[in-house]
Amino acid sequence: MTLAGPIQRSTLHEELVERLRDLIVQDGLKPGEKVPEKHLCETFGVSRTPLREALKVLAFEGFVVLEANRGARVARVTRKELEDSFALIAVLEQLAGEQAGRNIDDQTVARIEELHAAMMSAYAQRDREKYFQANQDIHLEVIRASGNTQLATHHRLLDARVRRARFLVNLSEDRWTQAVEEHGAIMDCLRRRDGKGLGQLMKRHMMNKCAAYLKALDACPGEDG
Repeated sequence: MTLAGPIQRSTLHEELVERLRDLIVQDGLKPGEKVPEKHLCETFGVSRTPLREALKVLAFEGFVVLEANRGARVARVTRKELEDSFALIAVLEQLAGEQAGRNIDDQTVARIEELHAAMMSAYAQRDREKYFQANQDIHLEVIRASGNTQLATHHRLLDARVRRARFLVNLSEDRWTQAVEEHGAIMDCLRRRDGKGLGQLMKRHMMNKCAAYLKALDACPGEDG
């Protein structure tokens, strides 16, 4: 993953937090690794003061662990963290599905149809990166369609927590096939504006994903189970 260029001062704090979070989520900084403050300051064109302020935010969010007089380390992904995070995000996605079923417009459904087609194409080509991007975009469109800004805010943080697992473990072919089938059912509910059914499917989809990640994490050396 590229680190891009210096950060514009107008959005310094927010963008610095976001870039550091993305580095951790996408495994650019490994679990247990010491955060290389000097290197990051040089890369982003910032001093240590804003960097350390950003690390305090990420420590509150659970992405790093601050060590007295020793800087920060990337937090490890644990079984308990995934279980707790998925339990919460599954409930949020259920609520989002229910509300989206009532509020979604034809334009948004058409946009999700395009994303679903792109996801299916990526699946056929076994392009995991494109598949996961389209998959994530579908979920975010449903969240937006709920019209619930508080839900979207809480979902954003939890989504970052659970996405860490994708870059640490490989899901099985069986789970990938199952996930595609689940998304097909989700699309059917969206087309029918079946909010209740959509919510139930999205919750079940997230819990099935959780079970698959936990199974893969248990087999992943170096992670705390």
